Amino acid sequence: MSGTSPALQPPADAVKPVRHPDAPAPGELLGAHYGQCFGCGGDQPHGLHLQARAGEGVAITAEFTVQPAHQGAPGLAHGGVLTAALDEAIGSLNWLLRTIAVTGRLETDFLRPVPVDTVLHLEAEVTAVAGRKIYSTATGRIGGPEGPVAVRADALFIEVKIDHFVDHGREQEIRAAMDDPDQVRRARAFEVNP
Repeated sequence: MSGTSPALQPPADAVKPVRHPDAPAPGELLGAHYGQCFGCGGDQPHGLHLQARAGEGVAITAEFTVQPAHQGAPGLAHGGVLTAALDEAIGSLNWLLRTIAVTGRLETDFLRPVPVDTVLHLEAEVTAVAGRKIYSTATGRIGGPEGPVAVRADALFIEVKIDHFVDHGREQEIRAAMDDPDQVRRARAFEVNP
């Protein structure tokens, strides 16, 4: 990525990421971490409905179709929506580490316009871990998984405790997530993003 800030460069003592032994198997669909999530939730009518699959190591693949509600310029995806897709893909990596983390910094490069009705193919991977800091990268391609890169990002996620969400989230959404009878969905509701 061009122009990556020093904040996104892992320190010399960073270690290679290790996939958690209980992480979903390669190829397994991760599913939505929370129904109301703009990135992956099925209950958001104008959301991305991003579908992520576990990859090898600490990597995922994902895709979403750019809808008319995602426009910025006429007929083209809004840059903020593309950034949200990259953020969601990178945030999904935390499920492979089995840790709760939030976006600390995200830098995005826009290389090509992404038209409405395009399927954006995303790949993301954790590149290093240093204490609570998780360094990751992602790319979004058009025309297929091997197509030209349209967007890319580098990110720094910070590991947090569940209290981060309880202390800062709206009570009714926190309660609804905590009361979900599905234990996996209940645990995953708090896995990504502030």
